[in-house]
Amino acid sequence: MSFQIAIDGPVAAGKGTVAKLVAHRLGFLYVDTGAMYRATGLLAREHGVDLNNEPAVAELVAQHSMMLRTPKDDEKDGRQITVLLDDKDVSWAIRTDESSAGASIVAQYALVRKELVKKQQEIATQTSVVMEGRDITFRVLPDAQLKIYLDASLETRAKRRYQELLARGTDTTFDQVYKDTVERDKRDMERSVDPLHIEKTAWVLDSTNLEIEEVVELIVDHAKSLGA
Repeated sequence: MSFQIAIDGPVAAGKGTVAKLVAHRLGFLYVDTGAMYRATGLLAREHGVDLNNEPAVAELVAQHSMMLRTPKDDEKDGRQITVLLDDKDVSWAIRTDESSAGASIVAQYALVRKELVKKQQEIATQTSVVMEGRDITFRVLPDAQLKIYLDASLETRAKRRYQELLARGTDTTFDQVYKDTVERDKRDMERSVDPLHIEKTAWVLDSTNLEIEEVVELIVDHAKSLGA
């Protein structure tokens, strides 16, 4: 039986980094749900489907296979996860600005989210996973053995995001990043489909004053105590 760790939380709370490290420590599969939305955008472009046509995009997702796996030895080229679209490796093809823009569009669609949730749940029944996003604890893996809402103060999250963007060479200011973070929180919590919220059985873990490794250690220890 697979062991499921579900992590939700707001933007820049550290979900992705923490999830990857926890998965590595436990030997679980890290599931990047965002990569699946990126892959959906790529799939639509490759098949000439209008990204603004929700039913058509959802139907396309239903008709094609999408799988994630831990990179094999010959795939360790800096990627965190290998993404397969109809058995074709698209791990880097989805890491473009165009794919990011497409993901933002299709992620708003209830029909698309429904199809991707099916695929995410299928992955989680086949192997033990650490899955992170904004609707994992209550929509995708409602029966997960460990549910976590990873949070941090708004200022801390904005600082983390700002430093991340600077490291990438992005020309921005802290004030702009802070404003963007506030707006992103508002969108996530007010969206009509599965708005971000704290699931009643989730462990709320505030990482404001914790280092990444401290957060990882807490989660790994708790997961092991639950039989992971």
